[in-house]
Amino acid sequence: MGNLGCGCPGSMARVIERTETETNTSIKAPSELRQWPVQLHLLPPTAPYFKDAKLLVCADCVGFAMGSMHADLLKGKALAIACPKLDDTAPYIEKLAQIIKINNTPSVTVAIMEVPCCRGLSMMVAEAVKQSGREVPVETVIIGVDGERRN
Repeated sequence: MGNLGCGCPGSMARVIERTETETNTSIKAPSELRQWPVQLHLLPPTAPYFKDAKLLVCADCVGFAMGSMHADLLKGKALAIACPKLDDTAPYIEKLAQIIKINNTPSVTVAIMEVPCCRGLSMMVAEAVKQSGREVPVETVIIGVDGERRN
């Protein structure tokens, strides 16, 4: 395994061994996406799809690592995706706080990867809930680089 030189264990190159399984490719999993856009940077806090909606704040990589992300995490929720390592996250806390405060958000699920740099997304959501002035339950779901749920 190689390292890209930045020192972050999450950036270490890994091969994920998979055994070939026969699948029926004629059956496609339906998309559970209920809105556009999805990037937190682009989301208007007053968008109608946030009103009274459960919120999924998801690290960008989760949707690629976890094949069942739509059915297991996204179904019935509004979505905001972000990368705490690569994005300029300074405005994200305020934007999330606005979304939670003005839309009567009943709950927030945070989906992150198991790599250390993803923990920043959980901290951002916790601070946003605090700044919103509302008591909103937050669940954090950790996904392994192999796509399996860790908790």
